[in-house]
Amino acid sequence: MPGAPNRPPEAAPPPPPPSAGDPPEVKLLRRLVPAHVALLQESWKGTVPPEVAAPFDRAEAAFVARDFGAATSALDLLSIRFAEPRWPTLAEPFRRLRVPIPAPVPPHWDPDHGVPTAEKEARRARRHAEEQLALAEASVAWASAHGVRTDDLQETVAAARSGLSTPGIAPAFYPAVDRIWGELRGRLPPPRRTAKVPATATGAGES
Repeated sequence: MPGAPNRPPEAAPPPPPPSAGDPPEVKLLRRLVPAHVALLQESWKGTVPPEVAAPFDRAEAAFVARDFGAATSALDLLSIRFAEPRWPTLAEPFRRLRVPIPAPVPPHWDPDHGVPTAEKEARRARRHAEEQLALAEASVAWASAHGVRTDDLQETVAAARSGLSTPGIAPAFYPAVDRIWGELRGRLPPPRRTAKVPATATGAGES
C-alpha cells in the first residue's frame, strides 16, 4: 500500500540443527567411540603410548560416572594428543578427531565469509554430519575386518548414509548414527597400551 515501509516480510527463524538438543551423553559418544576406534588403528603398531591412552581412559571413566564435563575435557586433551607430531598420523577420517589448527588466512578466503548466520550454521551442521557419517562408516568397516560383529549395523549405516543423500540433514540421520556408536561401544576390544616398566625393575636381584 502507498506509504508502507519498503522492507521484505520477516522470515521465521531457522530451525536448530537436528543434533542441537541432544543429551550430553549422546554427543559425547559421537566423540568417544570414534576415538576408541582411532586408538585401535594399525598406525599405533599394536600399542598406544600412555600419554595418549591416559586421556582416553579418563574420558571413559568420567563417562561411566556421568561426569560429562570431565569426559569432554579429557576428549579435548586427546584431540590435542592426536595432533602432536610425535605420534603416528591417523588415517582418514580419524585424523578429523585432531584439534583443528587452521592456517592463518585472510577472512575473504573463508568460504563462509559474508554468508548469513543462518546459512553459516546450516553449513557447519552439515559438515559435522558428514564427518560423523565418515567416522561411522570407517568404524564399522574396521570392526567388520577385525572380527567384531556388525551384521546388524549394515542397514543402520545405509540409513545414516540415506539421511545425507539430499541437502540438509534428514531427521533420521542422527538416530541411525547414534545407534552405531551405542552398539559399537560395547563390542570393541580395548586399545592395547604400551607396557610400563616398573620403577623397581632395574633394581631386581640386586643385593
